[in-house]
Amino acid sequence: MRLRSLDNLDAPELRAYRTLRRPEEHLREGLFIAEGDKVALRLFESGLEVVSILLTPAWLEQHRHTIEALVPAPEVFVAPKEVVEKIVGFPLHQGIMALGRVPRSRATEETLAEARKPWLLVALDGLANAENVGVLVRNAAAFGATAIVAGETSSSPYLRRAVRNSMGTVFRIPVLHPASLSAWIDDLRDDHGVRIIAADADPQATPLPSCDLRGNVCVVFGSEGMGLRPDVLARCHERTFIPMQEGVDSLNVASASAAVLYEARRQRISRGA
Repeated sequence: MRLRSLDNLDAPELRAYRTLRRPEEHLREGLFIAEGDKVALRLFESGLEVVSILLTPAWLEQHRHTIEALVPAPEVFVAPKEVVEKIVGFPLHQGIMALGRVPRSRATEETLAEARKPWLLVALDGLANAENVGVLVRNAAAFGATAIVAGETSSSPYLRRAVRNSMGTVFRIPVLHPASLSAWIDDLRDDHGVRIIAADADPQATPLPSCDLRGNVCVVFGSEGMGLRPDVLARCHERTFIPMQEGVDSLNVASASAAVLYEARRQRISRGA
């Protein structure tokens, strides 16, 4: 373990921690931030590369053996709690942040070949809010999704707030970043025979309990304001909506994903798919 004690945050190696408000810059460099004890521990357990760790002496004392086992060995910066808190600007820091390396981009064929059938893919179209993306990733992991597909108009699941809201589940589910979601859907339909289901608020769509979500399926979630782009929606085999009380026209996309993915899980378990 490469250990270094600090009494301030001026070290050049800490630049990524000082620029937490510039997450897109981190992504361009192939890096992401994991903050908080549960998220950091899940990163350490994931096998992904940990570049460096910034933590308090108390946290180091508690988890020294876990950190010493990381390969390759990350740089470990130890600073008093009041110094570490200066990064976030309020006294709620849980004592640790880690800088990880975004895993290499995976090919669809590779991901599907390694996954157990039936596949349940989750695609994102136009989701700009990183917190929603993170919760959606957590829901996808909870209900057994095969992979997350972040379209070119969506925020990356590796943005800091997405990682935090996923509670580290992003480290256990493959993430694909196609250059064109529409083209990717075409390939998925034509080459792999996957049914594409649009999560839609239109009550003219198929009610969720009546939508067959067994077999190899990709569910596409769009932005709350605009929904799916027309070219993406046109490529879907079917649209499904969540029946709800009159006067409420839609759910937050993260909440909607929980309902849809739970139903997919329920059908697959109860009907043996």
